[in-house]
Amino acid sequence: MKIKILFFFGLLITLSSCKKNQLGGSSVIKGKVSHHSKAIANAIIYIKFNAKEFPGNEIELYDHSLSSDVNGEYSIACYKGDYYLFAKGIDDQLSQQKNVSGGVPVNIRNNEIVEMNLAVSE
Repeated sequence: MKIKILFFFGLLITLSSCKKNQLGGSSVIKGKVSHHSKAIANAIIYIKFNAKEFPGNEIELYDHSLSSDVNGEYSIACYKGDYYLFAKGIDDQLSQQKNVSGGVPVNIRNNEIVEMNLAVSE
């Protein structure tokens, strides 16, 4: 009986310590949002957890969002897993302002830093 109880608690601890596909971990996805090599300031980056393919344009499909800084740079602390990043922004350096967007799948392991630049297009 004691073995079953110890096994149960060991399993519970193991499952609770294996976080995956969520924010706040010791891994980092960072990069820059750019259009034709020009930084896209204040772009919105949408994050879909546990995704390897483009989930779609509707922002309601995504689990979290954040903004790039004035240099187009972003950083996301997360746990290991699969994520899809989708960025939307405005390229105001053209003669006419253009809405730009684009995305990329990311797989990250524990304690890893992945640099993933997001190229956006019209």
